Amino acid sequence: MVNKSKILALGSDHAGYLLKKFLMENLINNGYQVKDYGTFSEESVDYPDFAHLVAHSVNEGVYDRGILICGTGNGVNITANKYSKVRSALCWNEEIAKFARLHNDANILALPARFIDFNVALNVMNIFLTTGFEGGRHQRRIEKIAKTL
Repeated sequence: MVNKSKILALGSDHAGYLLKKFLMENLINNGYQVKDYGTFSEESVDYPDFAHLVAHSVNEGVYDRGILICGTGNGVNITANKYSKVRSALCWNEEIAKFARLHNDANILALPARFIDFNVALNVMNIFLTTGFEGGRHQRRIEKIAKTL
């Protein structure tokens, strides 16, 4: 039986393509199974097309977590957070990734390909994937995020 926490959804636009490939190789080498929703080249594409695919799959519970990458990380992050069960966090260093998981139970990591070194991105991703949710007082805050006004 496959450990569901070791199965991830990934997506990027053209600006994030090379970083996605780099991270995907590392994930596979470390026993993860990856569903790559694209894009599959550096040819210009629209980031929402890929962010929707990853966010929908996490929202529906097909995958527990996902990783999205675009030039700034903002576009994919905004798109992903349109889904009610998604908590996407734009992270550019290890501490932000750690607290995105500890306090926000983030289930999608958004990375800014044009503003992050590949090795820093690798460390950020590893922190995101190995840090658990702290729960406690943070649980009620997570519940308030999902609340609509």
